[in-house]
Order: sequence, then C-alpha cells, then structure tokens
Amino acid sequence: MTVFTRRNLVLGAASMPLVACSNGIGGRGAAEIDARVDSTLQFLYERYPGTVDLKNRAAGMLIMPLITEVGLGLGGSFGTGALKIGASTVDYYSAASGSAGLQIGAQQFSHVLFFMTQEALLEFRTSPGWSAGADLEYAVSDQGEVLRAETITSLSPVIAVVFAQTGLRVGATLEGTKYTRIIP
Repeated sequence: MTVFTRRNLVLGAASMPLVACSNGIGGRGAAEIDARVDSTLQFLYERYPGTVDLKNRAAGMLIMPLITEVGLGLGGSFGTGALKIGASTVDYYSAASGSAGLQIGAQQFSHVLFFMTQEALLEFRTSPGWSAGADLEYAVSDQGEVLRAETITSLSPVIAVVFAQTGLRVGATLEGTKYTRIIP
C-alpha cells in the first residue's frame, strides 16, 4: 500500500522539472554535441550543396543540430550546438526562446547561422547573450532539394538556414531566440 503525504507530493512535483531536463551530469557533453554537429553538417552539405559555398565564405558558423519547440498558448524552444571557425570548434552555445499567443503543436528542426563578416562574428562572440533579430537573413527554399546562396543574401551579416523540420507545428523561426555560451 502506497501512502501519499503532502511532503512526498511536494517533493515529487518539485523534482519533475529536473527529471525532464538533460543536465549533463555523467553525460559526454562536448563529445556528444560535436558528434551531432558533424552529422548535421554532413546532412546539410549533402541535401543542400549550395551551403558549401556559404561555409567557404563565412567567418564562422553556429550549428544547432536539434532545436525542440513546443507551444500550447505559451511556447518555447531549446537546443545546444557549437560555434566553428574553419574546421575548429571554438565554443558551445544553447539557444532558447519563449512565446505567447495562439499556438499549438511541437516540432524539431536544425539550423545553422553563417556569420558572413568578421564584425558579425565578433559581435556574437563578445555579447553576453546574442538574440537573433534584425541582422538575420533567412536562406530558405520552397523545394527541399534546392537551396542557393544568392548574391543579395550573401551580403547579409548573418544568414540562417533552417532545415530538417519534423513535427506538427507551422513554421520555424529564430526571431527572438537567445544564444548563450555554455560549458558542456
């Protein structure tokens, strides 16, 4: 026979957020993020060959292999990834956002931010928490097979490529997403 007391109920309810979060204790941290980043880049370059040109011209890239976004009135998203300059991983970041309004559903997607200028990359790296917004240009495609770096798009300081969307939610946006440096 199980006895429920107020103390057990409060302790159980308080521990639920901790159970639902992956806190990295005993995890592989950086190695796991690096493996996901490499896999994501391989998928991106194979599926959208035009992004190889963006990579070659970018000062740096922030790769977010998996962003999970949910909403039911209130919504939010979260994911972790890595900043690469050339072939080297230089930092790890989390991306988080919150929203309110008429929304329902859940989805997962990947995205890569291409920093096309040294100034944009420096601003991103030196800020305490960088928010995607006005300086962000989307490179999207109506057809999944075709994605090109157009001349006008390539002049933008930061280009976002959102891909590999799954789930039951309309749209994926990075507007209002805050990126924060982490230690995995």
